[in-house]
Amino acid sequence: MNKKTIIRTLEKIALYLELRGENPFKVSAFRKAAAALEGDERSLAEMDDVTKLKGIGKGTAAVITELVETGVSSVLVELEEQTPKGLIPLMKLPGLGGKKLAKLYNELGIDSAEALQAACEEGKVQQLAGFGAKTEEKILKELANFGTRAERLPIWQLEPVVLEIETLLQSIVEVESASVAGSFRRVKETSKDIDFIVATSAPQAVREQLLASLPVLEIVAAGDTKISVVLDKEEPVSVDFRLVTLDAYASALHHFTGSKDHNVRMRQLAKSMNQKISEYGVEQEDGSVVTFDSEEAFFAHFNLPFIPPTVRESGNELERLEELSQLASRADIQADLHMHTTWSDGAHSVAEMGEALIAQGYSYSVITDHSQYLKVANGLTPARLQKQRVEIDAFNEANGQFRLYAGTEMDILPDGSLDFSDDVLKELDFVIASIHSSFSQPQEQIMARLEAAMTNPYVHMIAHPTGRIVGERPGYDPDVKTLIEWAKAYDKILELNANPYRLDLAVEHLQYAMELGVKIAINTDAHAIDQLRFMDLGVRYSQKAWVKKELIVNTWTKEQFEAYIRRNK
Repeated sequence: MNKKTIIRTLEKIALYLELRGENPFKVSAFRKAAAALEGDERSLAEMDDVTKLKGIGKGTAAVITELVETGVSSVLVELEEQTPKGLIPLMKLPGLGGKKLAKLYNELGIDSAEALQAACEEGKVQQLAGFGAKTEEKILKELANFGTRAERLPIWQLEPVVLEIETLLQSIVEVESASVAGSFRRVKETSKDIDFIVATSAPQAVREQLLASLPVLEIVAAGDTKISVVLDKEEPVSVDFRLVTLDAYASALHHFTGSKDHNVRMRQLAKSMNQKISEYGVEQEDGSVVTFDSEEAFFAHFNLPFIPPTVRESGNELERLEELSQLASRADIQADLHMHTTWSDGAHSVAEMGEALIAQGYSYSVITDHSQYLKVANGLTPARLQKQRVEIDAFNEANGQFRLYAGTEMDILPDGSLDFSDDVLKELDFVIASIHSSFSQPQEQIMARLEAAMTNPYVHMIAHPTGRIVGERPGYDPDVKTLIEWAKAYDKILELNANPYRLDLAVEHLQYAMELGVKIAINTDAHAIDQLRFMDLGVRYSQKAWVKKELIVNTWTKEQFEAYIRRNK
């Protein structure tokens, strides 16, 4: 249990109460409790008694205590059971917040998209106070595409589902080996489904346990070699399980990882050797089938090095084999240069994040909490930055082999100025500049803002340079090619933000950055310890663009990193 989980639970309870038309003071109590926790600079572990914070009353304290002791809130569970299931998805409709939905539910009995559409078509919604004809028309327009199942889901929606399934498969004793395959394994930004290859000699037992343990919405197929289900998630997720014998596992994993073009190229190579590749192994001229104990052995059979799943796309990867050794692996990463603590909107303290970074095997990293402009994220003032520096220094004194640097993720303001003065910036070890506001500005203004950061001698890196959310929003509108050229000219770092929501810079932009030899940093932007896992995803995404590890800043030694960040001091 961490502080952010408690905050999210309190906010969710407030939302459910609001939807049910509960007393506004009761709703406000839960929101105030969440805000009290968010504004406290300590992590949960550092608080003697979280329930005694100003802003936390008797009712909210009981919820927090239960959460800490059991990991669940019975209040939230009860509210979820009592609230019509079709009401929550309507929150995604623009302009429909908790209060408006509560009015629709309580006065018109609207509890689903279908009910809302019918009420709008009958002209009932516009008769409610606070709605009107234009609102009704807008709701109908939004409902036209609402609820249609997306053909492909973004990686950030699939990643937690993959983790859940991996944990389940590890707990099934009859599973001898298992791996996600398909486009998710190749780190495609979106996928139409999730594929798993499972090696077992007891397919029936595995099938029964999977169907009993997963939140299955629909069973499409359930045989001894293939199970296809649709999982009951916020967005339904299709999952295919291929059940194979252990000796066929490596060949099946390669086959179902793809891509189609990669597999075609491999089959052509096998044919030139009078062999035939299938999901079961490699058939020889005499009809015998060779199987493998690993994908490495599969590729070695064709005199090839291991080709990472991430680059198995066009088939042209077989022409670039000599470049594979230049790609980064997770083992090459020495640091994470972008993360948040309880000083702004993170879940853990400086010390807790530092210890987690050491556990990751890093030799250095940077704490980069938000700057003062971002009040919603409890951004730091210069005075609070100085106080945080004391904590960072104390951690470094206690951990001599590891170095935690003091940084900031500083906002580039809408008017083009930077959130901190140069006097503040030059005292920091590492300065990230980011845009978090006024996304709708014309490109000329966006570029002027980015140029102000690029030309500042104390700014080291531009974070999530386009502001996109994969599959959800394009972000603001920078001229990315020019931005990359500026990074080269001013010797700045551009970020590959490894959070699956972002993956920003995208592959095509990373490829241009590589052409110019621009420095790239792969960072998790972690707001909690468990998000440090995103580094693996980011590294694998960088492979898709064939980013050379020599240009990845966080593969540098501590001494190389220090030389770079001190150059303008």
